[in-house]
Amino acid sequence: MFKLNPLFWRVALVGVVADQLSKEIIVLSLQTVGASQPLWPGVFHLTYVLNTGAAFSLFRDGVDWLKWLSLGVSAGLTVLALKVKLNRLEQAGYGFILAGAVGNGIDRFRLGHVVDFLDARFLNFPVFNVADVCINLGILALLWANLPELGFGAKSR
Repeated sequence: MFKLNPLFWRVALVGVVADQLSKEIIVLSLQTVGASQPLWPGVFHLTYVLNTGAAFSLFRDGVDWLKWLSLGVSAGLTVLALKVKLNRLEQAGYGFILAGAVGNGIDRFRLGHVVDFLDARFLNFPVFNVADVCINLGILALLWANLPELGFGAKSR
């Protein structure tokens, strides 16, 4: 069915499943918002928090417009992948971004907030989730794919 850009679809599907499954495990395991389980005390914890904003708690209380932004980004990326032949790095990049948009979008529409739980305390960083990681991996992949166009490295096309 999805012969155009197959890596895009695989990355997006695996990312959404990993995001939603990890959030469900955290909610069932920690059960109470604010509960925290150290994996490496003082360095990395699993901490169950609810985020009404965007990635890394930006735009707090923006869930109403962010859910529509997630839907728009998801629709746009889907159309792109159906119409444009992308190289493998672009497929992975856009697939990761779609996974993040869909994963957090599901939470926003279904729950009215996003479940976050990855707590990198050594960075003094906001708690985040797998969807946020996917979005950042996607951005890195797209930057890497476009280094030649940005004036770095040799032209690849």
